[in-house]
Amino acid sequence: MRAAGRRSDGAAPARVRHEEGSAEHRIRRRLERLIGIAATEGNSLVALRNGDEIFPAMLESIRSAERTIDMMTYVYWRGDIARRFAAALSERARAGVRVRLLLDGIGCHPIERDLLDDMSAAGVTVAWFRKPLWLSPFKQNHRCHRKVLVVDENVAYTGGVGIAEEWCGDARDEREWRDTHVRVRGPAVDGIAAAFAQGWAECHDELFDERDLFTPHEPAGDAVVQVVRGSASIGWQDMQTLMRVVLESARHRVRLATAYFAPDDYFTELLGEVARRGVEVDILLPGPHADKRVSLLAGRQHYDRLLADGVRIWEYQPTMMHAKILTMDGIVSLVGSTNFNRRSLDHDEEIMLAVIDRDLTATLDAHFEEDLKVSARIAPGRWRDRSAFHRAKELSTVPLRRFL
Repeated sequence: MRAAGRRSDGAAPARVRHEEGSAEHRIRRRLERLIGIAATEGNSLVALRNGDEIFPAMLESIRSAERTIDMMTYVYWRGDIARRFAAALSERARAGVRVRLLLDGIGCHPIERDLLDDMSAAGVTVAWFRKPLWLSPFKQNHRCHRKVLVVDENVAYTGGVGIAEEWCGDARDEREWRDTHVRVRGPAVDGIAAAFAQGWAECHDELFDERDLFTPHEPAGDAVVQVVRGSASIGWQDMQTLMRVVLESARHRVRLATAYFAPDDYFTELLGEVARRGVEVDILLPGPHADKRVSLLAGRQHYDRLLADGVRIWEYQPTMMHAKILTMDGIVSLVGSTNFNRRSLDHDEEIMLAVIDRDLTATLDAHFEEDLKVSARIAPGRWRDRSAFHRAKELSTVPLRRFL
């Protein structure tokens, strides 16, 4: 798969300067000024779809590491893929590469203990983010949901994928989840590395060593990327501003794919307002194979309101839809770990790339269109006629919405 922003002959393209007044320039300046994070130029991104593309690319980068590997994840569970990652990380650690692995204290709890023992014995430094027994109940609710891999300071991966058998394959049946990751080269790697460093600093005394060279990045493509980190806190945060700016900037089309959809009233109204002013809004959500039924029900209670405003809602049929993607007007893509729910937007540590690049956006839009072909559209009339029993189940999730 060719990287977005690269010529067909493989050579790096000339740097693209977005002209003042262009749609690209306007959205870039809005994001930079309203979030306060500078975007970087000269980036190359490759969209990787499902485990058959994602895991081989990540493992290849790990196995080629010469100096440093930094990896953080919310899910590291069991099975063959878990063992393959542990073996690759261990082999590089034994070869003298500094390998750091940051695991969420709740999300990674099912990991097999012998994998941890083997990695530690090989020299992998394993740290845990907020183990429940060490924390107050309040702090336990704020998790590290970021998925990050940075190798040798020059290539990084992020997206929605955890290290577990559910993500293997190509979304062919309910055992193979649908998800998207991106491989990044260029200056945006630093922003992704900072997402790791922020979590690592909370868990370990040593933040960097002599193997961190801090060398500048050579241009790798022409994509403009802003790396936004959502931090677990109370009140409005950058991730919410990011979503708001992109939605309010839309003029033609918004496409949203998310694993967990339970927005607050503000974002529900904002989605409806975008549709009411003539923007095509499509939302792609899990369907019959949703892994968390309570989240599915919490999202469905918003369907009436959104459908009445003209939002089109689709439920993915083959397997669990776990991607976290938003595209706008064929120009901007948001991709990362953030779901469109209260937990991601209010509580958890997240990472999202705001990418201004028509090539990547076209690729993600094409993936979205393929996904719609195997999705069921929610018909407004039929949805209004659903049974009182189904309505009651949806309403039963109201007390839990802020935790979903």
